[in-house]
Amino acid sequence: MTVAADSATGAANLVQSVDWLAIAPPVITATVALLVLVADLFVGERHKPLLGYGAVAGLAAALAMLVPLRAGGRSTFCLTDSAQACSYTADHFALVIQALVLGGALLTALLSIGDTRKLPAGEFWFLLLSSAAGAALLPAARDLATLVVALEVASLPAFALVGIKRGDRRSSEAALKFFLSSVVATAVMLLGVSFVYATTGTMHLTEIAARLDDVPGQFSTLAEAGVVLTLVGFAFKTAAAPFHFWVPDTYVGAPLPIAAYLSVVGKAVGFSGLILVTVIGFPSYADVWGPALAVLAALTMTVGNLAALRQAATRARSAVRLLAWSSVGQAGYLLVPIAAAAYSSDDQIGSTVAYALMYAVVNLGAFAVAALVARTHPGNRLSDYRGLYATRPLAALAMGFFLLCLAGLPPGIIGLFAKVTVFSSAVDAGLGWLAVVMAVNVVIALYYYLRWTAALFSSPETAPGSEEASTAPRQRIPAPVTAAIVLTAVAGITLSGAPQLILRFAAVSLF
Repeated sequence: MTVAADSATGAANLVQSVDWLAIAPPVITATVALLVLVADLFVGERHKPLLGYGAVAGLAAALAMLVPLRAGGRSTFCLTDSAQACSYTADHFALVIQALVLGGALLTALLSIGDTRKLPAGEFWFLLLSSAAGAALLPAARDLATLVVALEVASLPAFALVGIKRGDRRSSEAALKFFLSSVVATAVMLLGVSFVYATTGTMHLTEIAARLDDVPGQFSTLAEAGVVLTLVGFAFKTAAAPFHFWVPDTYVGAPLPIAAYLSVVGKAVGFSGLILVTVIGFPSYADVWGPALAVLAALTMTVGNLAALRQAATRARSAVRLLAWSSVGQAGYLLVPIAAAAYSSDDQIGSTVAYALMYAVVNLGAFAVAALVARTHPGNRLSDYRGLYATRPLAALAMGFFLLCLAGLPPGIIGLFAKVTVFSSAVDAGLGWLAVVMAVNVVIALYYYLRWTAALFSSPETAPGSEEASTAPRQRIPAPVTAAIVLTAVAGITLSGAPQLILRFAAVSLF
């Protein structure tokens, strides 16, 4: 009887309760994805737009489930012998990033409604929601296995979304380039994960951090190689140079809402994973990843801004290319506080989160206006925006505001404050040279942001290469696109009026 009782007790200890509220955001998103895919079988072509509104409702519901979790500190799927080693943790960092990615996916869905007429609607919404579910899972993941699975769940549907325009050579080429480069990066990352597991014997980040402090001398090189290779996969997702080469062609070939999605949600996924493995998993190897990320930050912002500076106004799709290269430059700024955390404290991570929130709002807004302009100017050249104020004054004002925020100029106060916060993190960490590189790049970026802004309010004469401007009829703006522009503009103006709503993340520990 005693042996049987002990066996029953041991079995009971192996059964873990699931905190369904903590995992609700990604679970709701994944469930709605399946429901939309099944509903597509029974909905006629005339009612296909309802699938899009269903996806929007599902993402809104997932966002709403973050409210009861706002206190943070909830964990589930923990080891039975260690309450500190969990696979899923809904702390403040996870909740903020989940709000960012689900909000970004929601705005992407709004931009996509009405643009899916020539696309397979059921597959499109299923892929978008599936990717969003993986993106929502990743910031809460606290072991390498869950991180890798979440990263691939977020990425694999994105490959298909990039190439979903059937018969479009540019779209297919972009999807193939995105897929092949991502597969190579993932393979390198998995090799690094295997090295880390071989030296520590665990997948949980908190356990890895403890065991890397005491790695036997003969395994130190293997551990260092594992740390570096693991970071490669996340560096690719963040579009950090020299892993950025897929960005411009992918953004140009993808449907415009998906380009917006990749620029914000895809980047948030990469930065979340990078923060988790460096700050939580590999703090004892800060002398390895700190200098590496500092160099990557300087290289990334320089490459991105110089390439954006070279975009010709009359080149086809030059507006999207400029936003693509701009996103590479912005990724460099986002890397600065992570590198600074290696030299000072984990609190520097808050600067990256604050900057990411600002960037997400205004960059999605810029893509929303670009989607509006693309309806009458399919070429989407920078010259097509000349005189936009004369035909669509509110859209021009919104676009000007978004560009000034990205440049860090008033009235985009939130952009200015976010840049100052990132700059301060580099100075506080003793990375004066990186602060100088950032200052030079901010000046470079001012030129192309201001040039685009000035074009919005210039005389509306047709510019060379914009021949469709004179013949394209004025179209009614779809309500979902209007809603996306209004939401991002209101959010940006609110944050500029009260920047402490975001910048407070830069002053507290999120873990």
